[in-house]
Amino acid sequence: MPTELLQRLALATAIGLLIGVQRGWQARDAEDGTRVAGIRTFTLIAILGGICGLLSRDALPLFGFCLLGFALPFGWFEWRNARLTGSVSATGLISGMLSFVLGAYAVLGDMTVAAAAGVAATAILAERQVMHSFLRGITWIELRAGLILLVMTAVLLPVLPNRTVDPWDAINPYQIWLMTVLAGSVFYGGYVAMRLVGESNGLLFAGIIGGIATSTTVTWTFARMVRQNPDVRAPVITAVLAAWIVSLLRMTLLAGAIAPPVALAMAPPLGAAALVLLAGGLTSYRAAARANPSPLALRDPLELSLILRFTAVLVSIMLLAKWLSTSAGPSGLLALGAVSGILDVDPITLSMADAARTGLDLRTAAGAILAAAATNAIAKAVLAASFGGRRVGVMMGGLTLAALTAGTLTYLWL
Repeated sequence: MPTELLQRLALATAIGLLIGVQRGWQARDAEDGTRVAGIRTFTLIAILGGICGLLSRDALPLFGFCLLGFALPFGWFEWRNARLTGSVSATGLISGMLSFVLGAYAVLGDMTVAAAAGVAATAILAERQVMHSFLRGITWIELRAGLILLVMTAVLLPVLPNRTVDPWDAINPYQIWLMTVLAGSVFYGGYVAMRLVGESNGLLFAGIIGGIATSTTVTWTFARMVRQNPDVRAPVITAVLAAWIVSLLRMTLLAGAIAPPVALAMAPPLGAAALVLLAGGLTSYRAAARANPSPLALRDPLELSLILRFTAVLVSIMLLAKWLSTSAGPSGLLALGAVSGILDVDPITLSMADAARTGLDLRTAAGAILAAAATNAIAKAVLAASFGGRRVGVMMGGLTLAALTAGTLTYLWL
């Protein structure tokens, strides 16, 4: 096994060299002898850790004494340097100990993990200015909203059962909370985009990205901004329409990935509807460029009460969809598609495309998916009116009707 041991020691050396390059560059203007550790020292520290790892392979408690034997003198040198320079930073001490430990882990553990940890540590050390600027720019309410979203995602979501828990076989807590987390992510993403890029371009960018995941969530989360500031109506409509167009494209691509003939049958009516929405989006974009809206008051990036209200509505829709789908009968695929579209278009798109691949009539499969797209468009128009007000509802409702008409006529003509 000498070859493998040499490879592991080479990795330990590379990790120390990588961290040492960053630390040496950080203190490149300091005079020789004024730094506790630079590029050579960090490289040697990692090699020392690797050798200690080799020596303690058969007696792991020995490594604890090795680490202590390194940390005490190195910590003393860092403390002495801190007194001389007046620095209170512990980054140098942590970097040295991390180099030692990663050098040992490169010998004792998984080489891929050791390499990834070394690169990650170097990247964190290199982005000092970026991280400090981020902390200076973020507000407490933004930090709090991000932490809540992380708790929703990393703490609550994994413990929820991924199965139905009700007598009607309709309520899946994991899926419901996943969509709630997705809504919160779009909500927060739109807020961040507006902060970074500006209201008009930020909303448009967030709408396009959000449409890849869920145009329904983009619709109601963005439409509610109009109630805060009616002057942003045109940018909001532009962003929402962009999300709708991306959603139609996503449906076609999903179907095409499983059954290309279904995607070809769907493409003309969906393309006709998308052209109508694109015309409306370009009109609203020009209107937003001509307007001079007053600044939108960015408040809470994660309005938890609103998101929980959305969850309650979601549960109600799921129960209704389940009831209607079971009442449709075995020949009610179009009705099933229409009911499924109230909530989401992806499940019916995937299931019908798969059924067409295994024998279902092509036009029937495409019709069920298009029915889902139609009811989904209507549901989004209702959400836009509910959260954005009457004028938004009239505009989005009119565009929805025009898009549905164009799509239906194209489908019947073909």
